[in-house]
Amino acid sequence: MEIVSLNKNDDKYIIQAAKLLVDGFKENWPNGWPTLESALEEVNNCFQDGRLCRIAVDNTDQVLGWIGGISQYDGNVWELHPLVVDSRFRKRGIGRKLVLDLEEQVRTKGGITIQLGSDDENNMTSLSNVDLYDNLWDKIKNIKNFKGHPYEFYQKIGYKIIGVMPDANGLGKPDIYLGKRVIKGENK
Repeated sequence: MEIVSLNKNDDKYIIQAAKLLVDGFKENWPNGWPTLESALEEVNNCFQDGRLCRIAVDNTDQVLGWIGGISQYDGNVWELHPLVVDSRFRKRGIGRKLVLDLEEQVRTKGGITIQLGSDDENNMTSLSNVDLYDNLWDKIKNIKNFKGHPYEFYQKIGYKIIGVMPDANGLGKPDIYLGKRVIKGENK
């Protein structure tokens, strides 16, 4: 497997990446990219200025996963959006390798921090269907993962929960924000 940049002329890879979005998000985030057309639009958006798009490809030319990055705050912060791995190849380190590769790409562009949002639309965590305006930080500190929410994947590779947006996806359906500093240095 190798990780390479996805280019706007790579039609076969673009189609594969779009299909991964539809398939990868349909169970827990069905409104993310419900159709191939909406997923193709997302993939094509990654070719805009200030964006990164990397894919993991195996030796048979199959896209195993892809990751995107969006420059924010004058390039100091990058949003990781999206990340998807083919369900047949999950739990083999592909997502981790894609994230680490994105971190390196962001570092080379002078970025300091990567942040992301991970929705909880289906009661996957203890932050769902509770009043997050009451004792928020206690609820974040004591978060529980009920149904395999990806926040734990990100925590395993050094990301921290940096906040939530209550009701981002409807009443009681928050977006969990995670972040990681990708350069070494002292806080000033």
